Amino acid sequence: MTDVRQNAFDTAPEENPKALSSGSLWYEAWLRFRRNRLAMLGLFMILALVGIAVFAPQLAPFDPYKQLIWTEGSKAKLAAPSWAHLMGTDAYGRDIMSRVFYGARLSLQIGFLATVVSLLIGVPLGAIAGYYGGWIDDLISWLINVIFAFPFMLFVLAIVAVLNNPSMIAVFTAIGLVSWVSIARVARAQFLSLREREYVESARALGLPTRTILFKHILPNTLAPIIVQATLGIGSIILMEAGLAFLGFGAQPPEPSWGLMISDGQQYLTTGQWWWAFFPGMAIMITVLAFNFLGDGLRDALDVRLKR
Repeated sequence: MTDVRQNAFDTAPEENPKALSSGSLWYEAWLRFRRNRLAMLGLFMILALVGIAVFAPQLAPFDPYKQLIWTEGSKAKLAAPSWAHLMGTDAYGRDIMSRVFYGARLSLQIGFLATVVSLLIGVPLGAIAGYYGGWIDDLISWLINVIFAFPFMLFVLAIVAVLNNPSMIAVFTAIGLVSWVSIARVARAQFLSLREREYVESARALGLPTRTILFKHILPNTLAPIIVQATLGIGSIILMEAGLAFLGFGAQPPEPSWGLMISDGQQYLTTGQWWWAFFPGMAIMITVLAFNFLGDGLRDALDVRLKR
């Protein structure tokens, strides 16, 4: 009996007569990924950021909420970077390095949680649209286009304003309710192309339920592009969260949010106290760059056309 399972990386039988196991295919993808220096750099940067976020209480030299009045005989408010405070202090005497470390926690949590929300919404809707087609596909595609027609930031601001609760839960929920459309488009395109494959026809002939065909036989073959899209989306979500905090709709004082720190420190850029806004801005840039490097590397490694 013909095996109804097929891996996403398998090419047509005439192109790839020798079938490979799923483990071998993922191992080959890892080898291609490992040869990409920027991708490995992005991976190490993300692992470092996760380590900083997890061990922030141990790595932070000071309490991020504590306002320091004097440090070693000098004023601690708006103190320039020194050995006592490597990234300086803000107008309240709080150590910026400690707040940047704790801010990594907030940004990564919102980035990952909002991505989970977008996956939970986008993958099922994209799968249903691509598999069934017809008026169902038209309806879901119309909804995707409507959401794409609005500026994402404006849409998120509207959702946060309706929720009237600028907490972390509200922020990642609002971002997830907007960012699912890109995931849905990728899932729809994959299901649309795979629903006519022979192994799907075999599964239908065997009388398997539609739910089993969708999520057991087709979904595993769409994981590669979905993973790439989700990875690239995390950087955008972190940037969006920083923008919300900058506008006052994200984390509220005294939470150590990177966007909020930039918003508070921007007025001091022209007066010589550049460090308050500079270091959180660098943290955002490094984080977004790391996820972009990782996403580009995953896309190159998981693209079967580049295997040769």
